[in-house]
Amino acid sequence: MVKVLMSWDIVQGRESEYFEFVVKEWAPGLQKLGIETHEVWFTVYGDVPQILVSGLARDIAAAHKALHSSEWQRLEGRLLEYVTGFKHKVIAASGGFQL
Repeated sequence: MVKVLMSWDIVQGRESEYFEFVVKEWAPGLQKLGIETHEVWFTVYGDVPQILVSGLARDIAAAHKALHSSEWQRLEGRLLEYVTGFKHKVIAASGGFQL
């Protein structure tokens, strides 16, 4: 298993649209790509990304296939309508929270 770690900040004033997109498109879209949402963290206070997400993929090949697909490009483009500072990386999965 590998983790796809993602982080971003929600654009101020777009919160309700953002949450609707995440529930209706982002999360189901990741699942269709083979990335199961594992952890989601919402930061209320501090100088760190507001949202941290970890998704699980079966292996590095599956993660790279998903992240290079046209559906990922579409989802990422839509996400960028509501967020800033989007970053992602793929790492080997281990127990507990990982950065």
